[in-house]
Amino acid sequence: MNPVERIRLRAREGDLEEERTDSLAVEEPLEIRVQTDDGAAAITFVTTMRTPGHDEELTAGLLFAEGVLEARADIVALERPADPRVDADLRANVVVATLSPTAFARAGGLVRGTVMGSACGVCGRTSIERVLPEGARAVVTDVVLDAGVLFGLPGSLRRSQSVFAQTGGLHAAGLFTPAGELRAIREDIGRHNATDKLVGAHWLAGEVPLRDQVLLVSGRAGFEIVQKACSAGIPFVASVSAPSSLAVELAEAAGITLIGFLRDRRFNLYAHAGRVARIDGPRPA
Repeated sequence: MNPVERIRLRAREGDLEEERTDSLAVEEPLEIRVQTDDGAAAITFVTTMRTPGHDEELTAGLLFAEGVLEARADIVALERPADPRVDADLRANVVVATLSPTAFARAGGLVRGTVMGSACGVCGRTSIERVLPEGARAVVTDVVLDAGVLFGLPGSLRRSQSVFAQTGGLHAAGLFTPAGELRAIREDIGRHNATDKLVGAHWLAGEVPLRDQVLLVSGRAGFEIVQKACSAGIPFVASVSAPSSLAVELAEAAGITLIGFLRDRRFNLYAHAGRVARIDGPRPA
């Protein structure tokens, strides 16, 4: 399914009006079903609004962030519904995750009865104690980032946003090395979906935890973005916009350096600021 749709519109500028075409980011529901391989019927875990593309990664990333997946063996298969009688368009908007019995049992206690909108991340799971239970290890790293590296990240992310370039209507999440090299990028109409796609891709590849990496999101840094970074072991989260108060609280508790308003060669440090070196001063000890 194409992530971009062309439409006709009437454009006005002052007293002038013309008909033209425009490219819009596609927003479609994705139903995530879970099952075991014992022949029992699949159940709907959640329906989320997303931009089509990398749906299997989105499924894995969301299930991982929700605590359903703990080990790679928890996913047996990710596939579309096998029934050929189901309409092709419907099948394109459904992913079935075949899980281990223990993962399926965890999923059963987390099934959501509502549709997740494109602005919703953990939707209702807003307790730090639930995300970071007592005794859980905080994210640790010995890396100290250079501020000059941070300054270059937003431009690098924007240059790699191919669908945004066509539509102007998508968020992006990018994973960077401490030297500022872009490792991977995912786009979606929801910033939390973009992050789930990014983390899901690395989780499926067996590359989680993502130690010493920098996560940059194109929108604000909400609680759910920090929560997903915490689950993936990412020590640095940066945003071109503002964080929320709960995002700062979770970042402080989880050992995550939280950077906001990263643009125009400036940024704010909201948590664990000592991991970012000053350009005109000594590196922090």
